[in-house]
Amino acid sequence: MELVLASASPRRKELLDQIGVQFTVQVADICEAVKPAETAQAYVERLAIEKAQSAYSGCPSGTAVLGADTTVVLDGNIIGKPQNKADSIAILMSLSGKTHQVMTSVAIVSAEQTLSVVVETNVTFRTLSVEECDTYWNTGEPLDKAGSYGIQGFGAVFVDRIEGSYSAVVGLPLTETAELLQVIGVSIWQQDEIQG
Repeated sequence: MELVLASASPRRKELLDQIGVQFTVQVADICEAVKPAETAQAYVERLAIEKAQSAYSGCPSGTAVLGADTTVVLDGNIIGKPQNKADSIAILMSLSGKTHQVMTSVAIVSAEQTLSVVVETNVTFRTLSVEECDTYWNTGEPLDKAGSYGIQGFGAVFVDRIEGSYSAVVGLPLTETAELLQVIGVSIWQQDEIQG
């Protein structure tokens, strides 16, 4: 079974590389607007499935497509990517000193089936200052990140603790992803650089 990753995220590529999965990339372009009354869990799962389905159309038989989506949730509200500097600072200050949820869904679409899972991780921020949020914005890191931070980058210094899957917060829960891949017959630990 050939695997296609329906994502341009360098973090998801690195995570699949980390577990030795062979894949190609085909970016899926879908509308990411939240539907009326849609819960965060339903939203993130729908986007992961739609990304995989979009990239799957036109793929040859014997191909499976992996789609994923990550969102940040505070008090039940979906926190998207910041629109500008002021928005980024406001988002980070809303997360300051609080626990929020990071939900990541993984979906795999093949000719035979569609599989999906949602993984939720609690992330607690220490208390932040407006000045450091301003400085963090200037690194360029928050711009394309849900919740306006990257736990695998400079934003790690904001995180007091996490409960759950670290890799899910980065963008791909590796335990659950490996389980789904094995169900559809895609091997892990197979890349050339992995030696016995």
